[in-house]
Amino acid sequence: MYAVHCMNNISTVGTDALERAGYEFVDDPDRADAWLVRSANLHEIEAPAGLLAIARAGAGVNNIPVERCAQRGIVVFNTPGANANAVKELVICGMLLACRDVIGGVEWVHEASDDPQIAKRAEKAKKRFAGCELAGKRVGVIGLGAIGAQVADVLIALGAEVMGYDPYLSINAAWGLDRRIEHATELSDLLAACDFVTLHVPATDETRGMISSVAIAHMKRGAVLLNFARDALVDEQALAEALDDGHLARYVTDFANPASANMKNAIVLPHLGASTGEAEDNCAVMAARQLRDYLENGNIANSVNYGRVDLGPLGEGSRVALFHDNAQGVIGQLTQVLANSGLNIENMSNVSRGAYAYTLVEVSGAVSPETGAELSALDHVTRVRVIAREA
Repeated sequence: MYAVHCMNNISTVGTDALERAGYEFVDDPDRADAWLVRSANLHEIEAPAGLLAIARAGAGVNNIPVERCAQRGIVVFNTPGANANAVKELVICGMLLACRDVIGGVEWVHEASDDPQIAKRAEKAKKRFAGCELAGKRVGVIGLGAIGAQVADVLIALGAEVMGYDPYLSINAAWGLDRRIEHATELSDLLAACDFVTLHVPATDETRGMISSVAIAHMKRGAVLLNFARDALVDEQALAEALDDGHLARYVTDFANPASANMKNAIVLPHLGASTGEAEDNCAVMAARQLRDYLENGNIANSVNYGRVDLGPLGEGSRVALFHDNAQGVIGQLTQVLANSGLNIENMSNVSRGAYAYTLVEVSGAVSPETGAELSALDHVTRVRVIAREA
């Protein structure tokens, strides 16, 4: 059976499931077939030759060298949606904190806690902490994935008017959205129309710095920006200037750094988005399930460097998992080698993502070491795995 190393503390709900399935947990990462990780920075760590997969118990993979793993045929998984409810609830909390000065009110009560006349004084002091209601406000949701869609739905239920922007929204995801969500085709239109703007997109080359000085200039004076996605999405210098001059009323973020921690009118949380027991359990279970399905069956779901493949559970035959360049002729060479070895193809799936491709082939018999070596020697092939039921 397979060996797993945990780079961080992972919820035992997930690790126990792997142990019950016969997996061994090892202290030495070089002995592992797979790594489970949360926040550990893997960019400076050299993966051993035998490492097959890395599963991140969370959505973001900035701490993992995804491209380098793809070059070696190491599948990197994440767990999108597993912590969506936890983040959604914190985003709504942040929005309400921005509406009303709850934090200032709590601090006032703490400072006046020794005053026997605190109740009387509170009646006079409370006007200092008055705010607005979320109902009736227009909220822009940038990114309508697992978290953004849930945030949008809650906002509708709270009586807000919701405008969404997501140029990569799939048809299936669009069908699941509330029909009352207005869809913006241009980011600038959303920014100009909304009282609150909340970010729910990954940090990519296209999204880094998307809330720039130009974007901020499009926003309504007195608007509130919320960022529970990634701090790299905002130009923090431009944001600080907009908060200083009052163009933006508030910035609510889950990413504490020297810039955000010192911004005027900012509510900065210490990365609490997925910090609930339920979210950690959900992520661990999802990561463990995906690892098992890949290691035992060759199937790939929710990988960030390879496409989705699902041939179902492994039957009586064998499977060949081929990692290769997205180049012409590879599939033909693969099928020829299998035919020459007397192996009949029962099922096959091939997917590519950019420069990399993954082919999973189910054959009727056992794949010999010689056949595996012949496949490994093919042009453009990075890695070959042969998967068979244990005797």
